[in-house]
Amino acid sequence: MLGFISNGKCHQRRKIHFPPLWMFVPTIIVILFVLLPLVYIILRAKQAGWHTAIELIFRPRVYELLRNTVLLTATVTLASMTIGLITAWCIERSNLPGRRIWNVILTLPFAVPAFVSSYSWVSLSPKLQGFGGAALILTLSSYPLVHLPVAASLRGMDPALEETARSLGYSQWRTFWRVILPQTRPALFGGALLIALHMLAEFGALSLLRFETFTTAIYDEYQLAFSNASAAMLAAVLLVLCLILLFFEVIVRGRARYARIGKGVARLRKRVPLGKTMPLVIVFFIMLALLAIGVPMAMLVYWLIIGSSRAFPIYELGTAIISSLGLAFGGALFTIIFAIPVAVLAVRYRGYLATLADRLPYMLRAVPGLVIALALVFFSVNYAYSLYQTTFLLLIGYALLYLPLALASIRAAAEQAPIRLEETARTLGKRPFQVFFSVTLPLILPGIGSGATLVFLEGMKELTATLLLRPTGINTLATEVWTHTSNTEYAAAAPFAALLVLVSGIPAYLLTRHRNKF
Repeated sequence: MLGFISNGKCHQRRKIHFPPLWMFVPTIIVILFVLLPLVYIILRAKQAGWHTAIELIFRPRVYELLRNTVLLTATVTLASMTIGLITAWCIERSNLPGRRIWNVILTLPFAVPAFVSSYSWVSLSPKLQGFGGAALILTLSSYPLVHLPVAASLRGMDPALEETARSLGYSQWRTFWRVILPQTRPALFGGALLIALHMLAEFGALSLLRFETFTTAIYDEYQLAFSNASAAMLAAVLLVLCLILLFFEVIVRGRARYARIGKGVARLRKRVPLGKTMPLVIVFFIMLALLAIGVPMAMLVYWLIIGSSRAFPIYELGTAIISSLGLAFGGALFTIIFAIPVAVLAVRYRGYLATLADRLPYMLRAVPGLVIALALVFFSVNYAYSLYQTTFLLLIGYALLYLPLALASIRAAAEQAPIRLEETARTLGKRPFQVFFSVTLPLILPGIGSGATLVFLEGMKELTATLLLRPTGINTLATEVWTHTSNTEYAAAAPFAALLVLVSGIPAYLLTRHRNKF
């Protein structure tokens, strides 16, 4: 038996093999694409020279940006982890009424662009500008990044572990801390890492909330000061912060492997009664839903009804919907195709290649979309001009931006897929490619579904890279919202923003409705 259980943890020993060709080649392609923005940053930073680079980095302005960025990142990440863990456990383990509906409602905030939520809150009260408002609004927009993977992890967890712990006399609280929480650790810290990296690269919301971080400063350097060298040095500082986050996440995650020995016999889980805390949990869920989705939607309705510049351009709405759906679906497909071999490689095979392919994409989460888009424009214009301003190049940009979203969910599912089943299939004469499709793929489908949904929703509201990489004449719902809000046409932006929320919520509903079928 390759696995053993100790203190509620299932540890797996992995044999070291050279990855098959079908997994090796896509991984190399991913590494090459991910290196493009990093090489671009190095080339631009090199132009400054050592003396200028030192002056650009060691100045009071950088220390102020560093303080703001670290404080906001830590606050939003910790708050999102707490909220996401609570909501996922209540929906998947407790007897909370209306769990399926709540799961859909609590996923919807991720479909609302952060800059739309920021505008809604700021139009309600300018006092929300600054750190307090930024921490609140970004937490409400980010916690689904923890809720979705943790919920998927709880659904895929072996019920026998909890039953064994309870039979040994563990209380419900001790079972949670010793069995359930360790099993959700890959998903929990994977989601937290995504949130932290996203905070390093957030721009739209922070520009509206008047809270300066490295990303807003980089945008100002590019667009206002026209200083590529200074902006590149600020981006290099973001990369250093990203490396620190990646190192910390590896230390926290540890080397433990968590997997089910088998699917077991299908049976209903025993729900934990909330008892006297039921009213408090319901009130918490209602308040969370009102703050995360109620206020933005209410303000959109307000501008639709009251605003003097309101309009309903049917043709523009239709073309924006088609473009958004096509680009988001294509981006999700591209990202999943690249993420699956990388995630399986990182879990099943040791070595520098697996580590590099797994960790390197996360560095791009700390790079603003503007920098990634400029890097792709630079290399396409100089080395592959036929790709310039094409949909293919834009989809590559989406894959670079959101590959960590898919990796976090798929890897969490792969961590729970027992290697014993794959090795048994190999002993029966099946090739690695056949083993993957017949054994591994069915086990990681929940992670693939969650990852695809996250990428699709993020692609629907992507703004910065789309503005620079989209083909001429292509407008999405997000770009239309940004164009109108930039011109203070808040009511004209409302139909596009409301439609963006509606369309993005459909796949989340379908996924949560059929989640038990995976």
